[in-house]
This record gives sequence, structure tokens and C-alpha cells, in this order.
Amino acid sequence: MTKVIKFTKMHGAGNDYIYINAMKYSIENPEKVSIAWSALHTGIGSDGLVLIGHSSCADFNMRIFNADGSEAKMCGNASRCIGKYLYEYGLTDKNTITLETLSGIKVLNLYLKDGKVDTVTVDMGIPSEEPVDYDGNGVKPMKDNSIEIEGKSFLGTTVSMGNPHLVIFVNDIKKIDIADVGPKLETHPLFPGRINVEFAQILNDEKIRMRVWERGSGITQACGTGACATAVAAAITGRAGNKSIIVMDGGSLLIEWNTITKHVLMTGGATKVFDGEIDLDDI
Repeated sequence: MTKVIKFTKMHGAGNDYIYINAMKYSIENPEKVSIAWSALHTGIGSDGLVLIGHSSCADFNMRIFNADGSEAKMCGNASRCIGKYLYEYGLTDKNTITLETLSGIKVLNLYLKDGKVDTVTVDMGIPSEEPVDYDGNGVKPMKDNSIEIEGKSFLGTTVSMGNPHLVIFVNDIKKIDIADVGPKLETHPLFPGRINVEFAQILNDEKIRMRVWERGSGITQACGTGACATAVAAAITGRAGNKSIIVMDGGSLLIEWNTITKHVLMTGGATKVFDGEIDLDDI
């Protein structure tokens, strides 16, 4: 019997995913489905698959699968889109939603305009160190420490936002060949579990230009956790204050690192692209 699944394509700052109401539709092999549906020419085309489900400890649960089928712990852009999805499809009437993820429970605050979700602030939690053994003297976080790829040296800072990030500040982001360098840094021996890579250029005290190579997805238009990691890295290395606008290929996010609570707050929009139906049996 043919199994038709209804889906919604959404993006946050150009970071696009396929959203499925897993409370209504059961996806037995999400890894395989994500690979097939994310394909640009033969599928729907996306950075991955997001399943929205029930939770025993929060209002809802989120599972994220990258375009290569690997499961991600967290995605800030997807979290904002889920807030919009839940409210506008009538699955909740709350303006504040708790969301269970593999990196903990996140709190979404929805801001409405004309009855629609305009922007969403996500409490991304407290950033933590991402230790690596970069000098052979034991694991510790990188803070403007050297990392080499095929004779090229970069200064990297590691930050965890529930998933690992390597932030590299450069003088001119246009000169970085991310398609070449990104995968080599993602799979560098220092990071046996692979890592997300951000290249960032300071534009002024409150604005940072950033491009990302996402673990499991490659070059994407934006990365919410990457934007947070970049803002945190800029603050701890003295390049910026605790509030930054992160400008990415697909749009901008406001990131604020609260000095009292130590939590990182991410604010930005979410956009519905289209609804559709797809035959699960065709995979």
C-alpha cells in the first residue's frame, strides 16, 4: 500500500529543511529518507530532515538528520522554524514552547505579527568548551591555536553549542575556498567525531560576516548553532562584545550572550517555502 507523507519545506536564514509531523506520520528509517529527500535533483532538495514528535519532558521533541543521513544534536535555525510550524499549523497556542533535543531542552519565544510568527528567540543554553589534543599535551579547548591543512595554517577556536564547532577568524572571507578547506577541517584527525567549521570576518564591533561548512551537510546558507559559536568565539578572543549580528549567506541572526545567566539567545526569522506530498514507497 502506498504511503503518502505530507511535508513542509521551511528555512531559517536560508538553512532549509524538510519538516514532518512525526506525531501523525511514522518514518521508520529517517537516515535513509533524509539522504533521498535532501537530494537536489532527485528529491525535494534540502539541508536535511526534521521530525517533530511528542516529548515526555517538554512540549515537543525535535530530531534532525543531515543530508548525509547522520543525526545532528541541535540546529538553531530548525528550532525557529519548528516554533513557526507548531503555532501556525495549530499544534499549539503557546507563545513560549519547550523543545526537547539531543543537546537538551531549548526554550522558544515566539513574536507574532498579524497572527503569524514573525521572529523567534531561542535560548540556546550555556556554551561549553570543546576540548581537543591540538598540541600533544592533553585535551583542552582551542583558543586562537594553530591548525594545519596541507601546509596552510589557520588559527582556530573551539566552542560547543551542544554540537562541536571550530571557528576560524580571517581577514578576508572572500579569499577562503570553503568547498576545498571545509571538508578537510571537518575530518581533521583532531576531530574524530568530525566538526562544524565557521570562517568569520569581523566587520565592526557588532557585526560579523560568517560562512559555514556544516558537518554532514557541507556548505549551507546559514547555521544557527554556528552563528552562536562564532559570537561566543569572538567574545572570548576579544574581537567583539557579548552582542553580535552574524551575517551569513542566507541572512542575519542576532546573537546575545547574557553575562548574568551565561545563556546564548538567538533571534531571527523563519520562513515557510511550501507544503507538499511525497510517496515514501518510492525511496
